Amino acid sequence: MEKDSISNHNISILERKNISLTGIKKINSFDDCEFFVDSIMGAMLIKGENLELIKLDTFQGNLSIKGKINSISYLDDNKKIKTDNIMSRLFK
Repeated sequence: MEKDSISNHNISILERKNISLTGIKKINSFDDCEFFVDSIMGAMLIKGENLELIKLDTFQGNLSIKGKINSISYLDDNKKIKTDNIMSRLFK
């Protein structure tokens, strides 16, 4: 995918049940509690409950998720969040 094919980054949340994002480069990992994605504005972590991937268009950079949205965070250090997630899952 060329960087030029994705030109903007927007987030739209409808009633905290559906989230649509543009400017998404890739999904690094996801489960029913969180999505870890790379956007053109940096790494993002979307947390919630019963999260489900509805649509991913990597050419246009669009992502749609349904479920209860609890938080959205932009991350400065990708390696830290990956380590934290792995460690928290091991010691549940």
